[in-house]
Amino acid sequence: MSSRIGRWWRGALGAVAMVAAASTGDAQVLAAPVQAPPTVAVEADAFPPRQSADAAITQDAGEYARLYGVPLTEARARLIAQEETVPVTDRLAIELADRLAGISIEHRPAYRIVVLLTGDAPVPDRSIVAGGIAVPIVFRTGASATRAALELALASHQTELAAAVAHPPGMGIDLATGELVVIVNPSDVDREGVDALTARLTAIAGVPVRVRTDRVVASADMMAEGGARVVGVDPADGRRYACTTGFVVTDGARTGIATAAHCPDELTYIGPNGEAQALSFVGQWGWGYQDVQVNASAVPLQPAFFADTGKTVSRAVAGRRALSSMRAGDVVCHRGERTGYSCAPVELVSFAPAGQLCGGACLPTWVTVAGPSCQGGDSGAPVFLGTRAFGLVKGGSYRSDRSCAFYFFMSTDYLPTGWRLLKDPTATHVVPAAPPAPAPPPYYPPSQVPMR
Repeated sequence: MSSRIGRWWRGALGAVAMVAAASTGDAQVLAAPVQAPPTVAVEADAFPPRQSADAAITQDAGEYARLYGVPLTEARARLIAQEETVPVTDRLAIELADRLAGISIEHRPAYRIVVLLTGDAPVPDRSIVAGGIAVPIVFRTGASATRAALELALASHQTELAAAVAHPPGMGIDLATGELVVIVNPSDVDREGVDALTARLTAIAGVPVRVRTDRVVASADMMAEGGARVVGVDPADGRRYACTTGFVVTDGARTGIATAAHCPDELTYIGPNGEAQALSFVGQWGWGYQDVQVNASAVPLQPAFFADTGKTVSRAVAGRRALSSMRAGDVVCHRGERTGYSCAPVELVSFAPAGQLCGGACLPTWVTVAGPSCQGGDSGAPVFLGTRAFGLVKGGSYRSDRSCAFYFFMSTDYLPTGWRLLKDPTATHVVPAAPPAPAPPPYYPPSQVPMR
């Protein structure tokens, strides 16, 4: 490999996944028989430029402005405020833990933080300055269950709730309303009516339940392309499949890419100009609360990823957001090979996808993000805001017309033991870094069982 190829390879990695039919999870063959990818030299001036932290958050603000109909300057201030207020809401979660039902971000009619509490005792509203704007913190009372009670109910009754309907449901917690949300097949609602089904599921869970359909008829791994292409051979059929790269990770001695566990084991990176680089298989973790594979590189990789649809610029990774700090309404972005770049708000936390998508039933460790931008081909895509990494896309839920209801991602909290997100020590956030992630809740299995 020439030094010019090496410079591109070390600086150009972006999202994860494998190409497949989203409704079935069956991989699509790209070529057979297998042929080795070409090696092509690339001149240094062809390398994608690196965005500054300021440019990155401004790009994301453009999507926010489109979503919520506000000027770009206001959108940018709100996104900076979103990240600057994370330490504030983390402290509130500790201060009000015995009453806390959820914390959410409201975007309309005005930008503010809403803290939902159990009981009737009022808490005075507050206001802080973040992102250069005043951000109200509004306290609402009257919730029926704390977040801790909702999480315990979901962990304890997930199997019973799934067995209570004919089709496997998805389940998660809505921090904006303080409810356990059960996303069911339309036919389950049609069979007995939403009120009767809600009452029956509430009796099982012992906490408030909201039944939701979105007329969703299927949930599936997206098993698709993300930021930059990799290819590999499935030894079961000898055919070549296309996958995509993800965030760069390190074990302290090596660097590699974290991808979705759907990919073939041995992968070869194919750059935008045809340059090739082998990635050796390290391991695969795809059970319960993970969907991640690590492939190591023979040359050091840089902590960068593609964020724009055209893959014309890359972003450094300056930090990450802990799962415990996620709030309903937080806006995040992802870059999938099939749908490109888009941003949307978080909907549910502690989400358990429907069906057997995690080497069996999934545990409630995932996060959902509103559609409509997801399709088969986005699996493994990076989820981020600015230069902060949030996670990797796993799958999505689709309506009968195949439109995307929502996608869900694995937090970077659940990278394999011994591997961590590689950060650029020279990169900065526009905002302060998030606090370190706490240990996973005790009911999550400590073992990491490979899917295959």
